[in-house]
Amino acid sequence: MSRKNSVTLTVVANMTSNYSEGLGNIASVQKVYTKGRVHAMRSRESMKNALMVSSGMYDDLQTKVDGATQKMVDKDVNAATCRALEGGYMSTGKITYIRKSSFYMTDAIACESFVNETRFHNNLYLATNYANANNINLQENAKATGLMPYQYEYDKSLKIYSITIDLDMIGKDENFEAQASTEEKIYRVNAILSAVENLSLTVKGNLDNAEPIFVVGGFSDRKTHYFENVVEVKGNKLLISPDLKDRLSKGYNCGVLKSGIFSNENEIQNEMKASSIAKFFDNLRKEVTEYFANN
Repeated sequence: MSRKNSVTLTVVANMTSNYSEGLGNIASVQKVYTKGRVHAMRSRESMKNALMVSSGMYDDLQTKVDGATQKMVDKDVNAATCRALEGGYMSTGKITYIRKSSFYMTDAIACESFVNETRFHNNLYLATNYANANNINLQENAKATGLMPYQYEYDKSLKIYSITIDLDMIGKDENFEAQASTEEKIYRVNAILSAVENLSLTVKGNLDNAEPIFVVGGFSDRKTHYFENVVEVKGNKLLISPDLKDRLSKGYNCGVLKSGIFSNENEIQNEMKASSIAKFFDNLRKEVTEYFANN
């Protein structure tokens, strides 16, 4: 029987997209073409950075500039001793060290195709304040006050993403033959899980609650996003497909937030035996603690 040595989750969350290219004073959200349509998204890089920050794993991050700005790595500061390096690194210098991330993410892709909602803003208050302080007529000489209109696309929608944690890699750095303690490994995995459970993002100066509305997964003997292809949302319903139920029956669990976002919340609870989101993560963190204590 294969050993379960990874944790895999697929999450549905109501979150904003991140921004990519801009044209003048116009900012556009990142998008991807999939399923024959254009969908807004939050990139895996943005998701990973948000989790590292939210989990506190970047609190001990040290950087250096050596041809390029990069994470500080040496025999004393490595993935075993520095939590910020758990997400992987490439350190170049006299010797190049590469250590892959111990967890992997997908892009968070919107469930529905993109509908452009443009928001228009300006800095009129600041420009007026400057004009009054410097005795400038704002209407006659707006340029001198720095008055500038700007606009950006806005998207907040249900998005699906997956994360898989390789438990064999947690706290280990083969470049320096170093390994963190069992307690430290438990802390790191549970910190990442807690960040997923309570994820919030700061977008354009606004706080965005990106907590899970639905989550499915658990311990797995496959280091892959096991539920990535079977979690789908149509309109305001989570599709309870035979494939989703079949995979769920192989030792996995799921949780749903009773918030009214899904119109079929009762079906999810009854047919899939879904717990609350809080209970799902509490049980998973407990399993993580037991896993490392016994391995």
